[in-house]
This record gives sequence, C-alpha cells and structure tokens, in this order.
Amino acid sequence: MTEYTTVSIPKDLAERVEETIEGTSFQSTSDLVRFLLRSIVIQHQKRGELTEAEFEAIADQLRDLGYLK
Repeated sequence: MTEYTTVSIPKDLAERVEETIEGTSFQSTSDLVRFLLRSIVIQHQKRGELTEAEFEAIADQLRDLGYLK
C-alpha cells in the first residue's frame, strides 16, 4: 500500500490550480501536483540535473497537451 504525505501550498495557488485543471483529466490538485513532480523527478534522474529552462520546457509541453492553461 502506498503511503502519502501532505504538501502545503498557498490557498490562492490552490484556487488557481483548481481553475487550471478544469476540463482536463486531472481530478484534483493532488493529481496535478503528483504528475508534475513525477515529470520533474524523471527528467532530473535522466539528466542528473534540471535547469530552470528545462523546467519551463516541461511546463510548455504540459500546456501544449492541455494539462495547463
């Protein structure tokens, strides 16, 4: 069984995330955060380091796929 922990984000950011995921396959803020963190960790593990530019490229790809607005 998978164990979970809690990550705190500001309420205004949580509201923006809720708006962002409307109309996507993400069911909750937690779904999106898990997806993004997995993507970042995978990129980091593949390359050994993730630059700000690479992070932005991931975000752009997610926007192109309709996961982010």
